[in-house]
This record gives sequence, structure tokens and C-alpha cells, in this order.
Amino acid sequence: MAREFQRSRRIEERIQRLLSDVIRTQLRDPRVEGVVITHVRVSRDLGVAWVYYTSYEGDGQLNTELQAGLDRASGFLRSHLARELNTRTVPEIRFRFDDLGEKSRELDRLIDTAVGTSKSDLSPGQNPEVTEGPSGKAEKT
Repeated sequence: MAREFQRSRRIEERIQRLLSDVIRTQLRDPRVEGVVITHVRVSRDLGVAWVYYTSYEGDGQLNTELQAGLDRASGFLRSHLARELNTRTVPEIRFRFDDLGEKSRELDRLIDTAVGTSKSDLSPGQNPEVTEGPSGKAEKT
């Protein structure tokens, strides 16, 4: 079973590299400019590959034109995979928008807000790295 997992992981990485290269060099559709393949997951039987992508352009939201361009190119991309992969079957490609970047920016903003709030709770002149210990003396944290 562990061997199957390693094989599927290798195939995922190979698909990601191949698709990134083909999208960058061979696709001429202007809707797919700036697409970055973030990761790929394949089904257990290697029948389906979920390709997660994001875009350099845009505001981190799903772009329907970009999704339509990728869906339209999926047949071309799959035929390219068929030539390059050494597998009996070629997985069906399903593109999904990866909003991980947006989620991480939101978490960063929340952390900055929380840290900013906790620093503003300190009295003026109090060093946030120095607190009073149980003995009443200042201890550095």
C-alpha cells in the first residue's frame, strides 16, 4: 500500500511539472496568462487528476474566464500528458481554483490585528518582552 502512495505522489509531481511547462510555453489562450499550478492530486485509480491553480493577475478571487480557458484547454493538456506519462491510462483533468493564498493573507491580517491589539493593551513605556515574575521582579520572556 505504501508503494502505491509513493507512485501516486510521483505521478502528481510529474503532472504538475508537465502541465506548468505546457501552459507556460504552448497554450496561446490569453485567458490563461499568469496561471500557476500550485499542486495536483490524483484519485486512487489514477482516473482523475485535480489540478489546483492560482493566478498572478487578479485579486485572489475565482476568475470565470480563466476557469473557462483552462477547461477548454483540458483536452489538449490531457493529450500532452498521454505522450509524456508512462501510465496505462491518462487521468481526466479537473481544474480547481486554489484560494490558499487568499486564506493565508486573511490569516496574516488577523494575526497582525491581534498582535496590534495586544501591544496597544500595554501601558505606555512598558516593554512587551519584559514581564513581572511571581516574585515581583522583572523577567525577560
